[in-house]
Amino acid sequence: MRFVRENGLSLFFGLLFLVTTVAESVVGHSVFNQEQLAHGEQAISYGRYVLSSHFGEALLENWQSEWLQFILFGLATVWLVQRGSAESKQLGDEGLQSDTKQKVGGRAPDDAPPWAKLRGWRSAVLGNSFLIVMTVVFFGSWLGESTTAWTEFNNEQQMHHQPTVSWASYLGEADFWEKSFQNWQSEFLAVGAMTVFTVYLRQRGSPESKPVGAPNSETTTQV
Repeated sequence: MRFVRENGLSLFFGLLFLVTTVAESVVGHSVFNQEQLAHGEQAISYGRYVLSSHFGEALLENWQSEWLQFILFGLATVWLVQRGSAESKQLGDEGLQSDTKQKVGGRAPDDAPPWAKLRGWRSAVLGNSFLIVMTVVFFGSWLGESTTAWTEFNNEQQMHHQPTVSWASYLGEADFWEKSFQNWQSEFLAVGAMTVFTVYLRQRGSPESKPVGAPNSETTTQV
C-alpha cells in the first residue's frame, strides 16, 4: 500500500494508458474488419490486427506529437517566461540559472544524484537528461509512425491499382505531413492554452495551479 500511495500518479495514468490502448485495439479491429469486408477482403484475427501497420500507425501518430510537445515545452521554458502562469519561471529567471539554484557541483546537497556533484560531460548529461530521453523517444515513435503509415499508404495504393512508393518518397507525401500537422497543432494549442489558463484559473491542491488566493500577476510560488 505504501508503494501505491507513493506512486499513485504514475500508476493511475499507467492504468489509464493500458485500458485505453486495449480499447483502441478492440474498436480498431472492428473498424478494420468492417472495411475489409466492404472491399471484399477477409477479416483478420485480433492478434494479427494488433501486429498490423493499421494499428501501429493509429497508436504511434499521437505518440510522436506528444513527445515533440514535451521537447519544445522543456526547451521553451528554459528561456521564455509567461507572467502569471504556474507553468513558467519567475520573470528574470530566464536561462540555465546559477549552480546554486540548480544545486550542482559544489552546491549539490549530500543526497543529490552522484553526477550532479561532478563537472564535465556527466553533469551536462544529467542536466539535459529530460530532453535527451524525450528526443530519443520522439524520433523512435516518429520512425515507427512513418514506417507504419508508409505501409498503410502503399496498401491503399495497391487496392486502387496505383503505384507504391519508397519510404523516403512517402516522407514527401502530403498524406504523411497532413497526419503529422493535425496532431502537432492540437498539442501546441493545448500547451499554450494551459500556460495562459493557469494565469487566471485555479485548481485547489494541484501543483499545476497557483494557490487559489494568489494574484493573477504572480507567476509561480516554485523556487
